[in-house]
Amino acid sequence: MIVCLDSGNSRIKWGVHDGVKWQAQGALAHDDVGQLGQLLADWPQPERVMLANVAGAEAGERIRAQLAAWLPCLQEVRAEPARAGVRNHYRNPGQLGVDRWCALIGARSLSPSAAIVVMAGTATTIDALDADGHFLGGMILPGGDLMRRSLAVDTAGLPFADGCHDAFPRCTDDAIVTGVIEAQVGAIERAWQRLGNVDKVCFLSGGNAASLAPHLNIRWRSVANLPLEGLLRLAREA
Repeated sequence: MIVCLDSGNSRIKWGVHDGVKWQAQGALAHDDVGQLGQLLADWPQPERVMLANVAGAEAGERIRAQLAAWLPCLQEVRAEPARAGVRNHYRNPGQLGVDRWCALIGARSLSPSAAIVVMAGTATTIDALDADGHFLGGMILPGGDLMRRSLAVDTAGLPFADGCHDAFPRCTDDAIVTGVIEAQVGAIERAWQRLGNVDKVCFLSGGNAASLAPHLNIRWRSVANLPLEGLLRLAREA
């Protein structure tokens, strides 16, 4: 059994894999990290526990405290120059966010084609992977909620919008929500075009992926927890 944990900016995503399929997956807020202890009650000792953490050292220590009995088999993942069929061409490979690194490896494990890998969460990351497994680079944008919040906080008269996407918005809330979605989708589609006329797929993951998918005019595939797929691949290669 392999347990994978993706500790992101807002939530901790986890999954339990039995070697054939995911037996369970879940997510919880960092404030609810104590609930991770239930994993020890619900599941036998795993062969490996894989952790990707971008939430900082303190969050990592809280996770370890809850999984204390499993620490001998816990491995915290870092971005590397190459692993699991992916070559990392970041200027400093170790500075690539480990969640992005795991998502790229997850995408590579699911498809041999070129890919745009989108993680739509607190931030939106849009990364390009060619058919040979070379990570070409990528973009980081504020996520949808951050975009809406910045307008509410840093302007005099705009709200934290709760509107709908519309081709021609006729109220402020709709105008803001439409602008946010179009900005995100536009960046994804521009990255898609840069890969050129090759066989490719766009992987969508993260809490805000569902709000973007209906507006994309490209081939996309939704994966609930793409970094967990990458962690699983890394565990199998260890």
